[in-house]
Order: sequence, then C-alpha cells, then structure tokens
Amino acid sequence: MSVGVLLLTHEAMGDALVSAAHHVLGKFALPLEVLEVGACADPERALGDASARARHLDQGDGVLVLSDLYGSTPCNIAQRLSGLGFRTHCVSGLNLPMLLRVLNYPNQDLDQLAQTAASGGRGGICIDHA
Repeated sequence: MSVGVLLLTHEAMGDALVSAAHHVLGKFALPLEVLEVGACADPERALGDASARARHLDQGDGVLVLSDLYGSTPCNIAQRLSGLGFRTHCVSGLNLPMLLRVLNYPNQDLDQLAQTAASGGRGGICIDHA
C-alpha cells in the first residue's frame, strides 16, 4: 500500500504542476489526482469532489493533500477532509520541488511524507547571489 496524493489547487495550477512532474519523472510511483477549484466554484460542491477523490486515493495509508496557498478556498477544503473521516495531512505552499520530492519517496508513511513535502518545498527556494 501507499499514501495517495491529492493536489487541491486554484484553477490551472495543479494540472500544470503534474505535467511538469511527468516531464521530469515520467511515471509516478504514488497514486495522484488533481482537483482545481475555480474562482466561482461552490465550496460545498468542491468539498464533495475532494471527498470522492480522497476516497478513491486512500488505499489504507491515508492521503497527502498538497494545496497552493494557505488560507485559500482550496486549502480550507483540504483541511475539512479530516473532519469527514479521512486520514489526511494538508501541506500548503505547493511548488514543483515539493511535488517532485513527494513523488520520489513512495515508501514513506503519511506523517513522513508530509514532512518531506514541506522540506522539499522550502529547499526548492533559492536566491541568486549574483
């Protein structure tokens, strides 16, 4: 079994990151789905969609939800999933280094993978010293 990964993002963000990750990695070792929340989306309907995707992804080890912006509608929906009985961790600040790091550690449990996501996201931020 493995942790499922759900990208819960603003419109056009999740699919673009998955496309870039496929370019870098090819095939993914973890089950992954994307739910993009449009500007005019109904949050309750989006929660239902997120719940269905989490149910599909959860193979018994939980679901890591990666969201693009803390405090935004996608992140708020992600945080509500645990209240629906899902074993989840939500990590916000999604970027490509975070996603690549997560996808490179398919044997980690949910708690470890959440820490890996956070460190991967932070580690991918660099300042050019030129």
